[in-house]
Amino acid sequence: MASRFADAAHRVSASGVYLLGPETEAFEREFATWLGDAPDVVAVSSGAAALQLSLAALGVGPGDEVIVPAFTAVPTAAAVCAVGATPVFVDVEADTAALDPTAVAGSRTSRTKAVIVVHLYGRPASLPQTDLPIIEDAAQAHGAIRNHTRSAAITYSFYPTKNLGGIGDGGAIATSDPQLAASIRRLRAHGMTSQYVHEDISQNFRIAEVEAAWLRLGLDDLAAHNDRRRSIARHYRDAAPSLQWQREHPDHVHHLCVAKVDDRSKVRDELVGLGVGTAVHYPLALTQQPAYRHFTRDACGQSEAWAATCMTVPCFPELTDEEVDHVGAALAKVAP
Repeated sequence: MASRFADAAHRVSASGVYLLGPETEAFEREFATWLGDAPDVVAVSSGAAALQLSLAALGVGPGDEVIVPAFTAVPTAAAVCAVGATPVFVDVEADTAALDPTAVAGSRTSRTKAVIVVHLYGRPASLPQTDLPIIEDAAQAHGAIRNHTRSAAITYSFYPTKNLGGIGDGGAIATSDPQLAASIRRLRAHGMTSQYVHEDISQNFRIAEVEAAWLRLGLDDLAAHNDRRRSIARHYRDAAPSLQWQREHPDHVHHLCVAKVDDRSKVRDELVGLGVGTAVHYPLALTQQPAYRHFTRDACGQSEAWAATCMTVPCFPELTDEEVDHVGAALAKVAP
């Protein structure tokens, strides 16, 4: 990979084109092909930018409301605030950590303009039955979504730790709406339609050519790496079936492998003693975040329960079989 990237970086440098050039265009085509049914892909500077630009292109702005799950990474809500709208927190399902689709209607008001559904940890979430535009946050779900034409937009992140990770920040929007795609393309570059002619008010959300070149290389291994993640997660579930695992889904790509444990600190300490490190994604629901909790309208008990008990265990394709066996054995020892 390193030598291939060195060649790609040289190609970019020699071209003299560093933004919105042939590497970006090629990556957009190739990622759309890899996804399988994405009519149009627009590459942008980050996953957060992908969400913000999707909202802006849908006309969401000040005075509007957007429904979001109360348990997700903060950038989901931050994108709503970035366009001047208000995030409305809706609780998640107890066994999936995904937005409860049945709760959307009860949180809708006359100001509601969109819903964001997050495919948390790489597990496909159910979509609500609604006439509102839906944006799917697939920042952790590369390869998990089978239908890219069902929603207004599906957004991706290429942060370095993602299943398709870059060497810096990056993101993309997949959409079947040509007008939405055209609007996002303008908005990612200051709303410019031709040199120094700006039809929209926007800022800079461009992806770098060298980043796009790296991502093109990463596409070659993405399917195999997703399969490896699934295999690792299956091994852990088999080794410790009594843990409260996130409900399985055949298309889960396991960006993160997460279980709920009642005494998280104790279990994490026990795993450290067995030579296994863990993490927490995420320790606070949005209803508990200092900067966002004032948006809370309704109790989101399941979201806060996930925040209090979730534990992430090692699940990345570079793990050796011996390491996977070691983690599985440790999980079996700490499982109730």
